[in-house]
Amino acid sequence: MFAAYAARIDRDQPLNGLELGERPAPDARPGWTTVDVRAASLNHHDLWSLRGVGLGEKSLPMILGCDAAGTDEDGNEVVLHSVIGQSGHGVGPDEPRSILTERYQGTFAERVSVPSWNVLPKPAELTFEEAACLPTAWLTAYRMLFSNAGVRPGDSVLVQGAGGGVATAAIVLGAAAGLRMFAPSRGEAKRRRAVELGAEAAFESGERLPHRVDAVIETVGAATWSHSVKSLKPGGTLVISGATSGPNPAAAELNRIFFLELRIVGSTMGSKEELTSLLSFCAATGVRPVIDTVLPLDRAREGFEKMAGGELIGKVVLTV
Repeated sequence: MFAAYAARIDRDQPLNGLELGERPAPDARPGWTTVDVRAASLNHHDLWSLRGVGLGEKSLPMILGCDAAGTDEDGNEVVLHSVIGQSGHGVGPDEPRSILTERYQGTFAERVSVPSWNVLPKPAELTFEEAACLPTAWLTAYRMLFSNAGVRPGDSVLVQGAGGGVATAAIVLGAAAGLRMFAPSRGEAKRRRAVELGAEAAFESGERLPHRVDAVIETVGAATWSHSVKSLKPGGTLVISGATSGPNPAAAELNRIFFLELRIVGSTMGSKEELTSLLSFCAATGVRPVIDTVLPLDRAREGFEKMAGGELIGKVVLTV
């Protein structure tokens, strides 16, 4: 079957390790379901995999891709939950949690196999392309906002890195839930787009906000950490799920954190139950994932280059 896969690890030039070509189709195994992929979406996780983060040389070649929607063996339209081993289903209770492509072949292929427990019905209201955007970036944003930030309708939330997949999802989901969303970005086009998506206001990166916020959604890391901490109200919550600019900020702001009794909460992906809730939320409210680009699978390299260049507003989706 045709697939986009990591053939080599290159920490400095990750796209040098990306190959497009034929790979073996997944074998049938007890407790697992093979899905014909209709659409799959890119995440920064795929770029990090090509750098060798979470993926070792011994696991190569590895088909990339965490997210997908397609049809199961009975023709049902389905969405995949990409966290394997969370429940023990299909892998046994002793296997640690992993994301597709860390241990098991991913979704950038004509077919993918996952534990049957990881297969959810796709709401009829969502297209395959829309549904394929939800299991990683949008699920991460959903968990950050509604499980970990502790915010309620009317609260204010700062979302760092407007334009990225998680940040874009957080803006749309938060606005739909009645939160006051603020979005900094270096680019004018991204700031304008953030307001179009529901942000109350957008600002230059690092610019002082009109008032402090109840929560911050942080995925950028070192470059925005100080601004995030300084933007919080006393007792506010900073939820972090990534550090694309680096994990070690020059100023940790520890004095501010303990004196203002701020909460720092780490967040990774989300549960199957949260994905089910996210799918229902989108179906019921009309909220839809923001898609920047749709490409056929054989043009996957273009999608990777676009994501690596950072000029996205929303998701890149690959169709099969």
